[in-house]
Amino acid sequence: MLAIIAPGQGSQTPGMLNSWIADPLLKELLISWSDAIGLDLVHLGTVADADEIKDTANAQPLIVATSLLGAHALGMKNLLFITSGHSVGELAAAALSGAISEADALRIVRARGIEMAKASSVRPAGMSAILGGDRKEVLFAITIRKLVAANDNGAGQIVAAGDLKALAELAENPPTGVRVRALAVAGAFHTGYMQPAVEPLRALVSTIATHPVSIQVISNKDGRVIAGAFEVLDRIVDQIANPVRWDLCMETMKSIGVTGVIELPPAGTLVGLLKRAASEIETFALKSADDLDAAREFAGRHA
Repeated sequence: MLAIIAPGQGSQTPGMLNSWIADPLLKELLISWSDAIGLDLVHLGTVADADEIKDTANAQPLIVATSLLGAHALGMKNLLFITSGHSVGELAAAALSGAISEADALRIVRARGIEMAKASSVRPAGMSAILGGDRKEVLFAITIRKLVAANDNGAGQIVAAGDLKALAELAENPPTGVRVRALAVAGAFHTGYMQPAVEPLRALVSTIATHPVSIQVISNKDGRVIAGAFEVLDRIVDQIANPVRWDLCMETMKSIGVTGVIELPPAGTLVGLLKRAASEIETFALKSADDLDAAREFAGRHA
C-alpha cells in the first residue's frame, strides 16, 4: 500500500520551487494560484530569502503550493494510495483526497497563515524540538514548565511550545540525554496561543464547497483514517490550537499495511521520522523535479 504525505512548516528553504517551475505548465499553474490568493508564490519560492519565507503568512501557502505542484508533476490519477499531512500539510492532503479543490486549499491556507501570524503577535512564544531522552521524562519536563507538547513526532522527537523564557530554561536544563533545538517559527502553534485564529478560519471553512472523499486521510488529531470531507475540514480547523500526533499517524500507516511512502516537496523531514519510527516502511523524498522518474517507479511498486 502506498501513502503520499505532505510536510509542515519549517520544511521550507529558499529557492525550493526553482526546479519545479522550469516546467512552463507548472509555472502557469503556480501563477494562477498566486493570483487567486493575492500572494506571489513564484517570488517566495525562487528568490525570497530565509527570513521572508519564515514569516508564517508566507511560509504556509508556499509549503502547501509546493506540495500540490509536486503532486501535479508526479501524476496520481491512476494511483491507489492513502494520504496524510503534518500540520499545515493536512491541507495539501485534503486537496489530494478530493475533499476540497486545490484552489480552496490555498484559500484556506492563506487565511490560516494570516490568522496564525496575528495570533502569534498577541503574546511572544516559540517552539523547540526535543530530541532523544526518556519519553516520560521529556513530557514531565515540558509540563512542569507549563509548556505544551505541540507536536509528538515519534522517533524520539517531541516539539515543545509556549513561553520563550520557559523554552530557554528547558534548553539550559534539559532532561538527561536530550538535545533541545529552537525552531524557526514565529509562534506557539498547536497550542492555546493560537485560539484567536480558530473561529475566523472556521467561518471561512463553512463557506468552502466539499466533495466526496476519494482518497482517505490519516488525521493528525489521533491517527484515525477519515473518509468524510466535513470531518477532514473540521479536524484541520481544530488542529490549529491542538497538538499534532504524527506519532499516531505513523502507527496507523504501519497497522493498515502501508509498504511505501512518498513525501511531497519540500520533502525530507517526514521520511526522516519514518526511517526511525517505522523502518519496515520504504520511503521516498520527492525533493526536486529531477526525482520524478524515480518517484513514479517507487509509486508503481507500492500502489
